[in-house]
Amino acid sequence: MKGRPTILRCLLTFGALVLAGCSGQQSALDPAGDESEAVFRLFVAMVMGGAVIWLGVTALLIHAARVRQTPWTAEKASALIAWGGVAFPIVVLLLLLGYAIWLMPAIRPWTPAEETNGAIAVTGEQFWWRIRYPAGEGRPAFETANEIRLPVGKPATFSLEATDVIHSFWIPPLGGKMDMIPGRTNFLTLTPTRTGVYRAPCAEFCGTSHAYMAFSVVVMEEEAFDAWRSRQIEGHASIANEGRQLVRRHGCLGCHSLRGAQITGGTAPDLTLIGARQSIGAGTLANTVENVARFIRSPSSVKPGVKMPDFDMLPPADITKIAHYLGGLK
Repeated sequence: MKGRPTILRCLLTFGALVLAGCSGQQSALDPAGDESEAVFRLFVAMVMGGAVIWLGVTALLIHAARVRQTPWTAEKASALIAWGGVAFPIVVLLLLLGYAIWLMPAIRPWTPAEETNGAIAVTGEQFWWRIRYPAGEGRPAFETANEIRLPVGKPATFSLEATDVIHSFWIPPLGGKMDMIPGRTNFLTLTPTRTGVYRAPCAEFCGTSHAYMAFSVVVMEEEAFDAWRSRQIEGHASIANEGRQLVRRHGCLGCHSLRGAQITGGTAPDLTLIGARQSIGAGTLANTVENVARFIRSPSSVKPGVKMPDFDMLPPADITKIAHYLGGLK
């Protein structure tokens, strides 16, 4: 009797842990988009169909194992196997297949050719995400990194590419996966239905820091999205202070881009308005001044295999000033 409360507590703890995985920033079981809703419905149907087959076959096994006064005839046993063990699972599986095919247009919407020119270009690199918003409504295109912002209720088309190895684009609360293959462009359309901040991991092993390659997706009201886009286009790189001078002096702009600066690079993430992003290092660290300074000092200790060299040779005061400057770009 004493062991029962312990067993009950273990079962309750296990159940709580399982249920905790059904929600959160990276849960496909908490849909926040039309496509993910269709995926979730298919998942529920598949689980229920599998449960029906399991219960049916288990009931058949129990029925066949019962002790009887007279043995079954060969014809009766064959009929039980044919109907219960063959026909029943086949019918259920065919129903599930038909439902999946019926859901296909909602799970992976077709992207019309005229929409591909206005797609958000996402390029997977080791180990970060280059994101380019197209020009539109009289506004120029601009580039950012490791964060996508979308207006709620509007379809968003993505143009997906990779520069080095295969990556996989996946925003679990919004929709399914799409591979990013070097030399090929794939298109994916997603429609967010709920505002919030979501985490999107790379879903294809791509190297040493694969586990540290993610991006944030911020779904906003349309007015807030338009304001954010206007701020991105304007930028604040022209702010003159000591931190900005140190960024130029220490060669940060040889690799990174900063809109408004005269000399910018294009081989590393764009730093314009980096202070407004949810994280740094492609989802590796929270976006704080301390973490920015830590990443500048020794990025390889935070993200193995990263191409950015360590800058621990810089004076600590300079690193702190650069971190404060970048954190203020909002």
